[in-house]
Amino acid sequence: MIAVLRAELRKLRRPTLFLPTMLAASGLTALTTSLLYLLIDSPNGNGREGMRVTAKRLSAPDGLVFGFQSAATLLGVIALCVFAAQTAQEYTYGTLRNILVRQPSRMKVLGGKYLAMSLFALLIVVVSAAVSFALSFALASGAKVSTSLWTSVDGRQATLTALVNVTVATIGFGTCGMILGLFLRSPISSIAIGVIWILIVENLLTAVVSGIDKYLPGQLLTAVSTGGSTSLNGTEVITFKYGLVVSALFVISGTVLVSILFKRRDVAN
Repeated sequence: MIAVLRAELRKLRRPTLFLPTMLAASGLTALTTSLLYLLIDSPNGNGREGMRVTAKRLSAPDGLVFGFQSAATLLGVIALCVFAAQTAQEYTYGTLRNILVRQPSRMKVLGGKYLAMSLFALLIVVVSAAVSFALSFALASGAKVSTSLWTSVDGRQATLTALVNVTVATIGFGTCGMILGLFLRSPISSIAIGVIWILIVENLLTAVVSGIDKYLPGQLLTAVSTGGSTSLNGTEVITFKYGLVVSALFVISGTVLVSILFKRRDVAN
């Protein structure tokens, strides 16, 4: 498995993949964080779905991570695309057969690839967090946001908790991408279906069917990244524990299914 891990990491650090991915993640996080402070007094809102986030709210101990957590779903979508593409392209290019010649154990191949991509997802989170935190400190004074509590004991604890939650959610999104890649064995189809479902279908279903967000994997993983989801009026919709448990059931069930398919299906597309 270690050899597979090293080989996959070598693929992931290619400049044509590594640099655009990190730039996309950093850029989206920077945009989300900047708008949070630059539009802080806008009557149209400055947060997700028109939510109004005040200077008082951002001055709380967990105010530093608000912009970072707001971009968590977008980071998850990026991870989904990377996991799906890196998994499905082995079938498209016919390289999986060559890999299995060197390492006949399919589960070791799958485990090594998953571990490497999870480390890549962790790096995406760390880089994005650094960008968001730097911008938050830089823009706080202009938005009349106090940063004194951000570095307190509670603030550091909130920051660490947010980093863990976003990492777990991002890897969860990535796992969904890997499931799609193994099931469909096509990078384009896997990415298209994953992105359309997360960004369009789930939002439409949530808008027209009350309470359905508690059964949608993307909404559940988003709730995990933010420590629980709330409505615009502040009512808690999905608790962190519920989101973590149910999304884990989705991910584990899908992983078991595609692992069986990966082990038994022919390696050709």
